[in-house]
Amino acid sequence: MIFLQIQINTMQKIILGLLIALLISCGTGKTINAVQDDAVRQKYAEEIQPDELKEHLYLLSSDILQGRKTGEKGQKMAVNYLTAYYEHLELKAPVDHSDYTQNIPKKYFNGKSRADSKNVLAYIEGSEFPDQVVVISAHYDHLGMKKEEVYNGADDNASGTSAVLEIAESFQIAKNKGYGPKRSILFLHLTGEENGLYGSKYYVEHPVFSLDSTIVDLNIDMVGRVDKKHEENKEYIYLIGSNRISSDLHRLSEETNRIYTQLKLDYTYNEGNDPYQYFSRSDHYNFAKKNIPVIFYFNGTHEDYHRTTDTADKIDFDLLALRAKLIFYTAWEIANREHKLIKNGE
Repeated sequence: MIFLQIQINTMQKIILGLLIALLISCGTGKTINAVQDDAVRQKYAEEIQPDELKEHLYLLSSDILQGRKTGEKGQKMAVNYLTAYYEHLELKAPVDHSDYTQNIPKKYFNGKSRADSKNVLAYIEGSEFPDQVVVISAHYDHLGMKKEEVYNGADDNASGTSAVLEIAESFQIAKNKGYGPKRSILFLHLTGEENGLYGSKYYVEHPVFSLDSTIVDLNIDMVGRVDKKHEENKEYIYLIGSNRISSDLHRLSEETNRIYTQLKLDYTYNEGNDPYQYFSRSDHYNFAKKNIPVIFYFNGTHEDYHRTTDTADKIDFDLLALRAKLIFYTAWEIANREHKLIKNGE
């Protein structure tokens, strides 16, 4: 009788759990699988932590790295940090790039670099559609030094670089627990942006993964600060380019934010008549020119932009984490939905 009672109690718990899941799914209009998927992606989004972002960013923007100018010692030290981190996470290096780098010869920079430079690449192979590639990019170079002054580039763009590292770690943790993405994800750190978008230009001219199979570039450039327009409500982000090649991407981005992060999405600089022309001023632009859907995540400029005062102590790490989570959730949805993104006109 005791054994029978234990069996009944256990069965009651199982039935109760199923009923609760069913009630939740009915109330939200989602299937049980969808509810479970929401829980999974939220669990791994929480791996993106302000303290870990802070560790990356303080190192990348430290005086030791001398402003990370393309082709110079500090930039090469940044490469060593990025590649060591991906090796530590045990992410894959692309075929023929076993050291996680893509070398760009000095001559490619048209006199704007004293030496060769490198893009850094690491990826997670998709389980169902490995030939479809989601790119998450950020440039890691900055302005270097002038005389004895270091241009640390904390917001521009140690913030985006740190976000990519944390997003990569979160996806890798999920994969190690059995929740790898259906599509491949390339984490791409680009050099030569400050000199004229050279790293991304070189990549699209010498793609490591076919551009025909590259379905999106989510580009992160300056995401750790607040501009004057949003001083009263700092939980915002500028999105640029999200609807230009794929309205499907724009809708997905909006819905993802509505469900998970509730940031104010500001499209001011997405207008075609934007006087600053930000759409063409970061690395996503070279992907867009190849008709690849893009989103450029950007916090706007501030009084420390391209000055020696762009330092780590001015970064809002909680806000940086929230913005990184939005990008993680967006990439998760793109990488795991049943159908790949639809381009305008298809």
